[in-house]
Amino acid sequence: MTRRTAEPYKIKSVETLAMLTYDERKKSLERAGYNTFLIDSADVYIDLLTDSGTTAMSDAQWGALMTGDEAYAGSKSWKRLEQAVRDVYGYQYVLPTHQGRGAENILSQLKIKPGDYVPGNMYFTTTRAHQELNGATFVDIIIDEAHDPLFEHPFKGNVDLQKLGSLIEEVGADRIPYVCVAVTVNLAGGQPVSMQNLKDVYMLCKFHGIDVMFDATRCVENAYFIKEREEGHSHRPVADILKEMLSYSDGCTMSGKKDCLVNMGGFLAMNDEELYIRSRELVVVYEGMPSYGGMSGRDMEAMAVGIREAVDDHYIEHRIGQVRHLGEQLIAAGIPVVQPIGGHAVFLDARSFLSHLPQEAFPAQALAAALYLDSGVRSMERGIVSAGRNQQGEHNKPKLELVRLTIPRRVYTNNHMDVVADSIIELYNKRDSICGLRMDYEPPTLRFFTARFSPLAQEGNLMSDN
Repeated sequence: MTRRTAEPYKIKSVETLAMLTYDERKKSLERAGYNTFLIDSADVYIDLLTDSGTTAMSDAQWGALMTGDEAYAGSKSWKRLEQAVRDVYGYQYVLPTHQGRGAENILSQLKIKPGDYVPGNMYFTTTRAHQELNGATFVDIIIDEAHDPLFEHPFKGNVDLQKLGSLIEEVGADRIPYVCVAVTVNLAGGQPVSMQNLKDVYMLCKFHGIDVMFDATRCVENAYFIKEREEGHSHRPVADILKEMLSYSDGCTMSGKKDCLVNMGGFLAMNDEELYIRSRELVVVYEGMPSYGGMSGRDMEAMAVGIREAVDDHYIEHRIGQVRHLGEQLIAAGIPVVQPIGGHAVFLDARSFLSHLPQEAFPAQALAAALYLDSGVRSMERGIVSAGRNQQGEHNKPKLELVRLTIPRRVYTNNHMDVVADSIIELYNKRDSICGLRMDYEPPTLRFFTARFSPLAQEGNLMSDN
């Protein structure tokens, strides 16, 4: 018999959750244009929209807030954050930013010139947007297995070295400013990259004189999967695995709102002094002084503590375990989800879940809306809406049409996950009653944040009467 474990923390403060009626949820969904991003937080019961900035901070982090040095230049809090990044991640140079996309903006402006190609292991929305706005073409070099939601592969985030090699041969190394490697890969289902693959990518790029830059937002989760799944690492602490992982890169962008366990902040890190000097100049233009970069001193203090807390083996084991607690219930009930279960979220396969809807009817968006209507659980579309349009104005049509159930860190108990599972199972049993959506408003970029929709059903209801 496997003995059950509990959360490696105890609750010190609580927040009351909204428990709206079905009719109240329906009105809220209509006001939001069937876009879960536009639903008021006050109307949400269990919020699985994102794990970005939704972490519950520890008592040590809350205590650190009170020690924040708010000096405009040379802040003591900045020095503590800089040292934490050097100690835990191993990079020499660090520049704070207001969040991860601030680091993406600076990196893209400095490294990319029009006509360049940036290969990566599957796109991420803001990352690709910054690359394309600076004139680059994104090229997906993830292994083919990542596009199959049911394919069981321990490292579906791996880079396909043949794809990368072919691109280098086709366009030339001088037109590839860097390879962007996400650890883990969000839109593949939170899937990790193996240590061996990271090493192989780095060696190939060094041979051709190409930099490797990580999107290290969920790097601790990736390190845990290496410990669990890759031969030769099971005996190692996650902190040691993480440091070796990051050594196979020239730098990284980091959204501190995930694996740094804070609600705001990020950084750009690197080992190249020349790139650091150039980056420091742009930080002043877009973010703030190089010693705060859009963050307050108290936020830097909390991040410095969070960086060290995140590599605690007990914490990360529970973190991954809670995501699996939800995912395994859904798999047992026959719900189509991306497998294996990833690090930060469970991803529903909306294409299979709502097989009666064509992709042009936005099945993932419709399913996310239906889940909120059913139970007040907020999730996120990760399919055709998130993929946006190509240069010809046509919808990009990703193979994966997903709904992301993103688990905030240290926020919910497994009982909350059980409630989510019950709602999804009930929805699956009446899935044929869910109709598609039409897009009524579409912004020119990153449309999934603010687009508005309405039901395709003649009666204007997302689901037929229960």
